[in-house]
Amino acid sequence: MNTNNQQRAVAWWLFACCAMVFLTMVVGGVTRLTHSGLSIVEWKPLIGALPPLSHADWLELFAKYQQTPEFIKRNHDMTLDGFQFIFWWEWAHRLSGRLIGVVFFVPYVWFLLRGKLRGALAAKVFGFFILGGLQGAMGWYMVKSGLVDDPRVSQYRLAAHLGLAFLLFGLMGWTGLGMLQPRAVAPAPTLTRRLGNWLVVLVFIMVLSGALVAGIHAGLAYNTFPLMNGDFVPPEIFMVEPLWLNFFTNMATVQFDHRMIAWVLMGLIPWFSWRIWNETPEARPAAVLLTLWLAVQVSLGIATLLLQVPVALAATHQAGAMVLFGLVLWANHAIRRA
Repeated sequence: MNTNNQQRAVAWWLFACCAMVFLTMVVGGVTRLTHSGLSIVEWKPLIGALPPLSHADWLELFAKYQQTPEFIKRNHDMTLDGFQFIFWWEWAHRLSGRLIGVVFFVPYVWFLLRGKLRGALAAKVFGFFILGGLQGAMGWYMVKSGLVDDPRVSQYRLAAHLGLAFLLFGLMGWTGLGMLQPRAVAPAPTLTRRLGNWLVVLVFIMVLSGALVAGIHAGLAYNTFPLMNGDFVPPEIFMVEPLWLNFFTNMATVQFDHRMIAWVLMGLIPWFSWRIWNETPEARPAAVLLTLWLAVQVSLGIATLLLQVPVALAATHQAGAMVLFGLVLWANHAIRRA
C-alpha cells in the first residue's frame, strides 16, 4: 500500500471514530433528557459492560438505585419496569463510550505495527485515546455530582463532559481532513481565516453555553421568541449575588447568553460564507452547507424552546450543534488547502 493509501486508511478510521463520538453524544443527550443518567450508581469500566442477566441482578441494581437521592426525592414511586427503562439508556451510553475505546485502540495498534502511524503523528493520535479516557472519567465525575444530596448533575461538569466530546470530535476530524486533503501553507493569515478561527471558538463556546442551559433546565423557562417573556433583556438577568454567578446559575442569564451567541453566529457565519464564496471557489460547497445548516440549527433551537424541550427535538438540536461544529471545521480546512 502506497503512502497516500495508507493516509486515507488512517483518515477514514479517524472519521469512523468521529461518527461514533457523534452517536455516543446523541445517546447521551437522550439519556440526559429522559433523566436516565443517575440510574447506574457505580463505575465499573470492564465489568459494567455486562448488563443484568437475571431477575436477581435487576433487583440488586434497583435496590442500589433506591438508595440514591433521585429515587428518594423524585422517583419514590418508580417500579422495576420504570427503572429498567432509564437503566438501558444509561447502559447504552456507557457501552457506546466503551466501544469507541475498542474501535480506536485496536486499529491504532494495528496501524502502529504496520508502520502506517509513526513519530509525532502516532503520539498525537495516541493523545486522542488519552483524551477519550479523560472524557469518560469526566462522565462518571459528572454522574457522582447527582448521587450526593441534590439529584441533579453539576452543570459545570456537564459542560466539561460535553466540551471534551466536542474537542475530541474536532481534533480527530481535523487530523483526518489533514491526512485526506493536505493543506497548503499560507504566508500570512487572511481576514477570512481569522474569522474562521474565531467561529470555531464561538461555536465551541455556544456548545458550552448550551450545556449550561441543559444543566439548570433553563430551556423550560422563557419559552417565547424572539423576546424573553416580553423583554429582549429580562429584568432578572443580574438578580443573583455575586454578579458572576448569574452567568452559570441564573436561568435568565444563561438562556440570554445562549441566544446572544446564536444571534452573533447568524451574522458572522453568512459573512464568512460570503467571503469564502468570493475568495475560494474550491471551498464553496463547505460554505453553502455551513450556512444552510446554521438555519436548520437555529430553527431547531427555536422550536425546542417554544415547545418546552421535547426529548426528540432537544436531542436533535444537540446533535445539530456537533454537525455545525464539524461544518465550521470543514470550511476552515477547505480555505487552507485551496
